[in-house]
Amino acid sequence: MAWFLLLLAGILEIGWAIGLKYTDGFTRVTPTILTVGSMILSIALLGLAVRTLPLGTAYAVWTGIGTVGTVILGIFLFAEPATFVRLGCIALIVSGIAGLKLAA
Repeated sequence: MAWFLLLLAGILEIGWAIGLKYTDGFTRVTPTILTVGSMILSIALLGLAVRTLPLGTAYAVWTGIGTVGTVILGIFLFAEPATFVRLGCIALIVSGIAGLKLAA
């Protein structure tokens, strides 16, 4: 269950990171409310997950999910470059997340 909560927390981290772009510097009300709500729920779920998971592992996995998801959505939503180096770095992050999951 803790891993599932951590996965949801990571997905919400992607949501608030992407949401920051849509807040237009926190000047748009609805995107700002959704972004802040995602931040709060993401942190709350992370807090629940670390009750049973090792803190370092949970935090690294949480940020890794957020990083990978945000980069991938940035490529699709905002036409950010999908260079070989960027995709290779994403693969390294995913490998690190998988390694931490296996070691926990």
